[in-house]
Amino acid sequence: MAHPTRFERVTLCELYLKDLAAGLVLGKRGRPKKATTIVTDTGRIHWHIIPLIGSRRVKDIVKADVSGALKDIMAGKTRVSVKTKKLRGKANVRGGAGTATRTIGLLGGIFSYAVEAGIIEHNPAHGIRKPKDNVRNRRLTEAEYRTLGEMLRAAAKDEKYTTTVDIIRQIALTGCRRSEIIGLKWSEVDAEASCLRLVHSKEGASIRPVGLPVVEFMEARRSQKLGSYVFPGYRADNAFGSFPNHWEQLFRKSSLSDVTPHVLRHSFASIANDLGFTEVTIAALVGHAKGSVTSKYIHTLDTALIMAADTISGYIHGLLDGVTFKQTAYALDRDSRKVALASFLSKAIDEQSTVRENPQQIAA
Repeated sequence: MAHPTRFERVTLCELYLKDLAAGLVLGKRGRPKKATTIVTDTGRIHWHIIPLIGSRRVKDIVKADVSGALKDIMAGKTRVSVKTKKLRGKANVRGGAGTATRTIGLLGGIFSYAVEAGIIEHNPAHGIRKPKDNVRNRRLTEAEYRTLGEMLRAAAKDEKYTTTVDIIRQIALTGCRRSEIIGLKWSEVDAEASCLRLVHSKEGASIRPVGLPVVEFMEARRSQKLGSYVFPGYRADNAFGSFPNHWEQLFRKSSLSDVTPHVLRHSFASIANDLGFTEVTIAALVGHAKGSVTSKYIHTLDTALIMAADTISGYIHGLLDGVTFKQTAYALDRDSRKVALASFLSKAIDEQSTVRENPQQIAA
């Protein structure tokens, strides 16, 4: 049955959401969108798109209407506080440049869906100039890392914030996305191989090398294991759910009020660059598509990646503990390289000598 030629905007959204839930709307790399993405998209449709242009007929919407919606979201005209399904739950819907950029991007995707379905001929969102999200350029200075460390130590004295503090530290030490750490399961933690084997990430399945500070934290926390999640919620076997509210409470009136979890991720990559690691190495560590380690058959990671993870997480761990470093070019420091090489060769020679001296004992 052919599609009707006229749809109200809300009806098109309903069609889109129905196919989205059924896995018929494809996202990155031709895969169905993840459940978390569907929740986010649904919120943007109901809280921004429908209030602004929901009463308009699709075929009557032009580029100027989309541009107007972009400006309205940037100006905060759709900002609202809404009640959620959780007990006493509340969601604060914000505007701003970042929200506007992502919402109009989604709207463009909905219009592309309408074009493919034969509902309209052209995408009115095509070519709309969207503001850049400035948060991606924000990084922590070394002094700010030390400030963050002080904030986390103070917050950890309140039992209410202990799990949130642990999550923040692990985001900082791994460069993982917030959702990847909050939703991390014990089945994804491979301490022996010094990595996280994420089943669901923005790029699909992904293997993330992690440094010794992270490995040691995971090993210590495993002794307190409760359920399948590394950071369990308060009820049943769920992931910790209070992180957004706790983050807001901890950072809102601090000197780091403009910092977001993504800033921690970006700062991890920036510190890695400061230490002399290449873009390809950094991409593999943080799980960017161009460098992500994705094969489920890989059991032993490249030693260079593990060493890089050790160096970066160790450096950030030191900054959070208040350390002031005198040099940052570890990867290019010849003296450090000589010491590491001499230590490796010395151990290798000692092991070979042991084998020669006690061949029967080794064989046994």
